[in-house]
Amino acid sequence: MALRMWASSTASALKISCASKAHLSPAFSLSRCFSTVLDGLKYASSHEWVKHEGSVATVGITDHAQDHLGEVVFVDLPESGGSVSKGGSFGAVESVKASSDINSPISGEIVEVNSKLTEKPGLINSNPYEEGWMIKVKPSDPSELESLLGPKEYTKFCEEEDAAH
Repeated sequence: MALRMWASSTASALKISCASKAHLSPAFSLSRCFSTVLDGLKYASSHEWVKHEGSVATVGITDHAQDHLGEVVFVDLPESGGSVSKGGSFGAVESVKASSDINSPISGEIVEVNSKLTEKPGLINSNPYEEGWMIKVKPSDPSELESLLGPKEYTKFCEEEDAAH
């Protein structure tokens, strides 16, 4: 319980949310999931995040997604210059547990691809919101960002999804 209180106060101080099922666990049990959800990002229900800055949006998979995948060992990403469609697959990640498509939360032109992930796919696990980003997109319809979830909505979505499984 003390650890949960410490984690909650630390998360508040860092302005992050915890997407966990801790409230469903017995008081003496530690929750396995303390997924980070950052303020200032938008989230898709398929567990991708978007950081929109100026004319470019950076896209990656969430901490919640990488936690469920386990150790990422391979990433398949598109070439720069291609296009993505909202809800369409643009790549895949393979982990020791599973393989999963990555869906684009927005439509647009791919202006940059994180080539570091080819050699170091584990960056998705260790730093999903910074070094583990996947693609940068010039949105063709910036209004699509409005349909994505904010941090609180995404946290609630993850809690409900975890409770159902």
